[in-house]
Amino acid sequence: MNTFKCLSMAAAAAVIGFTAAAPQAQAQIGVIGPAPACPYGYYDYAPYACAPYGYYGPEWFAGGLFIGAGPWFHGPDRFRGHVDHRFDVHRGYRGPLPERGERPHPSNRLDRMDHFSGTEIRDGRGHGEMAGHAGGREGGHEGGGGGRR
Repeated sequence: MNTFKCLSMAAAAAVIGFTAAAPQAQAQIGVIGPAPACPYGYYDYAPYACAPYGYYGPEWFAGGLFIGAGPWFHGPDRFRGHVDHRFDVHRGYRGPLPERGERPHPSNRLDRMDHFSGTEIRDGRGHGEMAGHAGGREGGHEGGGGGRR
């Protein structure tokens, strides 16, 4: 029995030693940092690239400033605003995108966009639905195409 007990203790010590020496997975805590400084807002998904003029409707801007999207959203809890998904790079848009830090073009009004045509309603936190479904076009401006540079 003594030999069995010694072997059992040696095996237990080896298991504990291997477990302690095994690499530990570290939980990553992401620091978001400041919101991207984009002239017409940024997409609500990583890597949060700057969105072009015409992607967000006028209800996304207050006093000429973007109210945010994704982790930096700072609008009302029940906010829903229109976007034009034709300007979404995940949906095939390949046109020009503004750079971070760029200033809005003086002719691009943000709080009032005549002829803005939203195709989707989003909540600022990455959730959306097609415009005209489940709540319609509340809070946005109706109109035909245009309203872009």
